[in-house]
Amino acid sequence: MVGSEWVIDGLPDEYLQHLRTYVKDVQRVYGDSLDGVLLYGSAVRGEFLPGRSNLNIVLVVKSTKADQLKKYGALHRRWAKEQIVVPLFVTQADLPAMSLVFPLEYIELQEQHRLLAGQDPFVGFKVNQRHLLAEVLQSLRGNLLRVRQRFIEGGGSEEAVTILLPLSLTAILPCLRGVQRLVGRPVLSQGEPLLKDFETFLSVDLSGLRDAWLLKRGQISPGQKEIPRLMERYLESFERLVQSVEARLTQEPT
Repeated sequence: MVGSEWVIDGLPDEYLQHLRTYVKDVQRVYGDSLDGVLLYGSAVRGEFLPGRSNLNIVLVVKSTKADQLKKYGALHRRWAKEQIVVPLFVTQADLPAMSLVFPLEYIELQEQHRLLAGQDPFVGFKVNQRHLLAEVLQSLRGNLLRVRQRFIEGGGSEEAVTILLPLSLTAILPCLRGVQRLVGRPVLSQGEPLLKDFETFLSVDLSGLRDAWLLKRGQISPGQKEIPRLMERYLESFERLVQSVEARLTQEPT
């Protein structure tokens, strides 16, 4: 059931009301084939920015056949205007494979979600630390390679860089929480204290990543002259981070 007692820190009442109505709509469309509705992402971490952030949803359903997925089309047309993106559709049977193949994404969902309706599917599952280690290292190094490619593809333009850096940083932050789990540090859900924690315990300058965080949050608006320096600082910080994490994790027992 969806209750009026919902309180999600940092999420404005307007969006809470959207979610209540949205859940009722999903329940109406899917009925008994719906097992659960979960909210995750910035709205749960207390970092939601009205007009900038999306509301991210997981729908746990009994079937993911094409006819069942197609039912969501009308809901998407209605709710995309309210920043609710197309959900992740999963079944209970998907979860063991998710924890094996996507351990980083799985543990993020498991630890940082809010149950809006139905039953919580993430109770009782465990993530193998070796699989988590492999995905963290692969994701960080892969993101670094991709950001170099995307920078070239965008021609280094102001518009391209201001889009690229927030997207790249968004992909990095879950990896950093994965590192915290692997080394036994408290897992920090919010971006700014997370970056500061890494600067402290790795003794590495991440000012370029912190600048990208301010850009992502709309707190800075670098002009055309500053963009090349911002990109350079970002790449330097990112490279230092990847090297430091790789050195640390390959020495850590798992």
